[in-house]
Amino acid sequence: MALRITDECINCDVCEPECPNDAIFMGELIYVINPDACTECVGHHNEPQCKVVCPVDCIEIHPEFQESEEALMIKYEVLTSRIKA
Repeated sequence: MALRITDECINCDVCEPECPNDAIFMGELIYVINPDACTECVGHHNEPQCKVVCPVDCIEIHPEFQESEEALMIKYEVLTSRIKA
């Protein structure tokens, strides 16, 4: 699964630096999560770090990107292999 940021986002800037995959960026009005780079921190942490630090609880599972834990681990491995290469 990938996560998404809802329009309750207050642009507090705390989620972006916590993302180990650099999947979070400033969108037109609020922060956005790139679902192709979001692994919900699988491979990095036990829980999504953006959700941990979000003061308004505006980060949820993206309904269009339902992925298993195994799929997230494969995505993590692909993303980290690109960094190492």
